[in-house]
Amino acid sequence: MERSLRQRPNRKAKAEAAAGDRAPPRKAAKTAGGKAAEKPASRARGLDRAVEIFQLLHAARKPLAIGEIARRLKAPRSTIYEIVNLFLAADILEYAGETEVFFGRAIYLYANDYNATHAMVRLGEEEVRRLAPQTGGEVQFCMPGGNKDTVVSVQNSPPLFRIGSDVGVLVPIPWTASGRFFVAHMSLAELKAFIPPEDFRLQDGRSIDPRKFLAEAKAARAEGICAIPGLVDDYATCVAAPVVGRSDHAVACICFIVSSATEKKRMAELSALLAESARRLSTVAEDRPAEA
Repeated sequence: MERSLRQRPNRKAKAEAAAGDRAPPRKAAKTAGGKAAEKPASRARGLDRAVEIFQLLHAARKPLAIGEIARRLKAPRSTIYEIVNLFLAADILEYAGETEVFFGRAIYLYANDYNATHAMVRLGEEEVRRLAPQTGGEVQFCMPGGNKDTVVSVQNSPPLFRIGSDVGVLVPIPWTASGRFFVAHMSLAELKAFIPPEDFRLQDGRSIDPRKFLAEAKAARAEGICAIPGLVDDYATCVAAPVVGRSDHAVACICFIVSSATEKKRMAELSALLAESARRLSTVAEDRPAEA
């Protein structure tokens, strides 16, 4: 008979508690009616921890042991076990091996719901598939993820020219052509407050001057296209066109990466294809709701 997944972290937690690895849980305060009162601050902190668990697993891109999650987040093991138990019960997390957990089947279903209700993302993926055979390189649909750039969809054309872009990986904004569009509306002070200083250093050790970077971003915004050779590879050129939302800010980009040896005329043809694709996607672009 299949063992209950929900019971496993509890048994492990009890064993660790017996060994002195965690403090016994504190009793909740009682209300006048005798029920446990959940403090708003504690409830909010639990939500924060839940988000941190998701962010950690996404950044790790592999299953992690529950104890390792607690260690990396510097969180009480009892708290992490409690949250993980809830997510296991809801299929939001699943076991991957004996002690490690990762995203579960419910996340896949939620992602399908997102695609079904967000035309821009769905059509962006279609554009990636449509453009890939025409470019002779790699086509990407990118969106901002916090203060990073992330690939939402990617496809290589048959003559594979691999740069090594994986869906969901968070990349520093200054490292990408698309990233320039995501910050083009900012002032220099806003840019420096938004992007961590270490993100202005490329993988090969070169530093990017924030002032020059912002000037490139604003020039790209005015031009409607951004082409940068040698950014991710000495022999590759990154080209991006912005998908513009109702706020007139870029909410996504359609991009390609081709050989830097591509002839100028061909590069112009490909850039025109990209710009037209971005304009088409901009008609269904969604801005985030304004904050209250």
